[in-house]
Amino acid sequence: MHESTPLITTIALALGFGLILGYLAERIKLPALVGYLLAGVVIGPNTPGVFADVKLAHELAEIGVMLLMFGVGLHFSLDDLRQVRKIALPGALLQMAAAATLGTSLGIAWGWTFGGALVFGLSLSVASTVVLLRSLEARGVLDSMNGRIAVGWLIVQDLVMVFVLVLLPPLAGQLGGNAVSHDASSPLWLELAKTLGKVALFIVLMLVAGRRFVPKLLWRVARTGSRELFTLSVIAAAVSIAYVASGLFSVSFALGAFFAGMVLGESDFSHRAAEESLPLREAFSVLFFVSVGMLFDPSILIEHPVQVLAVLALIVIINPLAAALIVIVFRYPLNTALLMQAGLAQIGEFSFILAGLGLGLGLMPIEGQNLILAGALLSITLNQLVFSLIGPALRWIRSRSALARKLERSDDPLAELPMSTDEKFLSGQVVLVGYGRVGRRIAATLTDKGIPFVVAEQNRETVEALRARGFAAVSGNAADPAVLIQAHIARAGLVVIAVSDTFEVRRMLDTALTLNPGIEVVVRCANDEEVTLLAQETTGRFFLGEAELAQNISTHILNRYGKSA
Repeated sequence: MHESTPLITTIALALGFGLILGYLAERIKLPALVGYLLAGVVIGPNTPGVFADVKLAHELAEIGVMLLMFGVGLHFSLDDLRQVRKIALPGALLQMAAAATLGTSLGIAWGWTFGGALVFGLSLSVASTVVLLRSLEARGVLDSMNGRIAVGWLIVQDLVMVFVLVLLPPLAGQLGGNAVSHDASSPLWLELAKTLGKVALFIVLMLVAGRRFVPKLLWRVARTGSRELFTLSVIAAAVSIAYVASGLFSVSFALGAFFAGMVLGESDFSHRAAEESLPLREAFSVLFFVSVGMLFDPSILIEHPVQVLAVLALIVIINPLAAALIVIVFRYPLNTALLMQAGLAQIGEFSFILAGLGLGLGLMPIEGQNLILAGALLSITLNQLVFSLIGPALRWIRSRSALARKLERSDDPLAELPMSTDEKFLSGQVVLVGYGRVGRRIAATLTDKGIPFVVAEQNRETVEALRARGFAAVSGNAADPAVLIQAHIARAGLVVIAVSDTFEVRRMLDTALTLNPGIEVVVRCANDEEVTLLAQETTGRFFLGEAELAQNISTHILNRYGKSA
């Protein structure tokens, strides 16, 4: 079909079938991502009918990878990562080590070389950032503490995978694959040192020079008032930095684009850059997932069903269960463990990239790539179902398992207020649920006015810091009665729920009103629907960010012109 224009044919087929199957997937409550992967299967060489050019699709997918990682970099925040580092960093490393060990063991049991089995195991250890972000956004928990822990966990995974992609080529020969050509007189450790040195030099240049140069360039472009030029400058920065990084520093396109996004993410233009580049990023991400589907051979489901089930069990059951146990060991609440378990019950873009690299280096057999693709297709398809089970599972475990309730509280010193807590904090006080961007500002006002308050916050590091500064704070989820009891809710005059967790706010309200029916309630809401629903169910004050901002601006304007509000 149109052999004289293979590029146009490939794009048309990929986007056309991606649209149709993505739409059908959404209609049956599956992620559109599943439709894109299936579209690739349909137009790929392993199924009958029309098919696109695999080589061209792969090159288009490289652009998709660059823009995907650019988007990840835009959302990457060192501050957010620092807030959850004590759980995200060790948790992600332990979980990846456990999953990689099990995956490698499977590969060895199937007769693969150690190098191929290792690549296979690492591919199964990392979840899809794209799938997780979309799932958290759909449930309104992206900005909650649990959401920040999940994103921080995935960022650590992504950074580990970036280094794996850098180190794998020079190590391929030692692992039984195709040796990457280098000076035979140079020892391997020196080649690795050179590779890591180039990466380190690139990172330093981006964090030092890039932070100064790129935002200034965007500022000059923005001053022209041309939206097209600004969008072009953002995309050009992502692709050009990735290309130069690959050519001069031997850094992958993905890593170059990631740091381009991170540099812009730290600037004042981050939100606009994300908004302006989103359509192009979405379009090329479709091409990326379609191209991945084109590589999948459906016959693997018939020829190796036992292996497919083993891979799926590792992705959907064993790996997430390990993550949940790690979270509980670190004394985080059960709802945090279940959200992490659901979020990590799938694999995605980095798994595809690593599998392709392992195949290209002669480390992993084509069967391994097909098993990874099968695991990705099935796990992403099931992921929405897994997320929908969080609420029922949480209620069932809490109602049936005394051990689970004990584990949540255990002997955690941060789950109880110290005996030395000043009595002024325990009578007529404000119970402030959440110490994020909104909660910090409320706490500053209360402190300035001398109003006593107790903070209930899920982030253990935040609670430790507050106690070090002399504030009364307790760690845990305020939907748990034990947390609000420790905050002395029965003697409080006001409860302020300042978290943006739509999933838990109603339970927090119910718990607070059950323990203190006469308490005054103030709630930060995420949208108009939540305001309407909560107002129908209980009496209180409900604040919406956009509405309050509009009201404050309007009041300022009226005051400026001497009008009464």
